[in-house]
Amino acid sequence: MTITARMLSGDRLHLQHGPSDLIIWAEGERELAYRAAGKRFSTIIGEIVSELPVLQERMSLMTLEPKGQVARRMHDACLPFRSIGYLTRMAAVAGSVADEILCAMRHHANISKAYVNNGGDIALYIGPGTSFSTAIRGHNNQDLARIDLKDHDEIRGIATSGRHGRSHSLGIADSVTVLAKSAASADVAATLIANAVDLPDHPGITRCAAHLLDEGTDLGECLVVTGCKPLNASECTSALSAGNRRAADFERQDLISAAAIFLQGYSAISQTHLFTETKDPSYV
Repeated sequence: MTITARMLSGDRLHLQHGPSDLIIWAEGERELAYRAAGKRFSTIIGEIVSELPVLQERMSLMTLEPKGQVARRMHDACLPFRSIGYLTRMAAVAGSVADEILCAMRHHANISKAYVNNGGDIALYIGPGTSFSTAIRGHNNQDLARIDLKDHDEIRGIATSGRHGRSHSLGIADSVTVLAKSAASADVAATLIANAVDLPDHPGITRCAAHLLDEGTDLGECLVVTGCKPLNASECTSALSAGNRRAADFERQDLISAAAIFLQGYSAISQTHLFTETKDPSYV
């Protein structure tokens, strides 16, 4: 696999290597920041691959800390969630890569605001007196909501998971977007909340063992959702409520700041001052 790098409109840098596909933007010493990002990115995939068998193991109380810097970010992000169902440190890989690249940029350049977007998992730097806004879009590219953050919000990570995303999901949520103190933490939490949005044994939901869809998956024999027929209002409410309970539990533990869950035109949103819905919502 070769690394590709190119500039995009809006002074954004695109870096791609294997599964990592980054869109980067910075304000301030942009050239220095982008140079640092490219240099750090050049070794990240190799570092992760070198410990991949360990990182794909299910976490438990006996799980040992890995060696690599990004791998340790993955480990630290997953550790507080290790008792919540099936979890490997790969649940934090995209967010951890984004966090690591942003850290390198801030270390080598004076920047006032920046983001590193790794396929929807976003590491943020919101400097003093600045703000950040972005849209949440559905799998059909519909605008679902907007996120508006200020420097004092202490939110530095956004992640989205669900059955229409890049990875397999154990739940039926169309999407779950989480705000947290790091992209890695948001990444793990979004995965686990999306897994909780479910209707077990519902005849309209099809599932398959993950390894039958992807031999390299870390989910092994876990049943992942492959299809979900249209649900009625009561069914959507029930599934969303399960996800919302998990999100609320994470908020009480200060593991996340907020979550927005979407399923077939219905939504469950916590901390609504951080989200503005742009569709006609059905609230749970």
